[in-house]
Amino acid sequence: MGKFIKAGRVVVMLQGRYAGKKAIVVKTFDDGSKARPFGHALVAGVDRAPLKVTRRMSKKKITKRTKVKPFVKYANFNHIMPTRYQVPAEIAPASMCTDQQMDTADGRVEAKKFVKSLLQEKFSTPPPDKSGRPSKDVLYLRKKLRF
Repeated sequence: MGKFIKAGRVVVMLQGRYAGKKAIVVKTFDDGSKARPFGHALVAGVDRAPLKVTRRMSKKKITKRTKVKPFVKYANFNHIMPTRYQVPAEIAPASMCTDQQMDTADGRVEAKKFVKSLLQEKFSTPPPDKSGRPSKDVLYLRKKLRF
């Protein structure tokens, strides 16, 4: 069977602190690594999704409600569920976070800041798909999972 959990795939976290949260696969380790001898992936996701905004709200309230809280972590393949969505190429999942950044606490903070700025920008103006409409993949990632 082919590998379908690749960089750019939108997944749902199933276990742990971020259970039920959506994430993007940044990098996969199919055969594991020395520190983690099992198949896993580096994921960057949305811990707190932006809230609904209406036209009557003030600028201050809009900026507060459109904030995103991100997370970056390694996740076992058994603890993530792939969805049919794949983020557009212009989001470039490989540039979100690196292994070197994950080694140190400062690196993880830096990676989270970059992911936060990238996601807030893409959520406010979703990239268009082939037909010119906003990308359904980014809109799916933006919404909170209801269950």
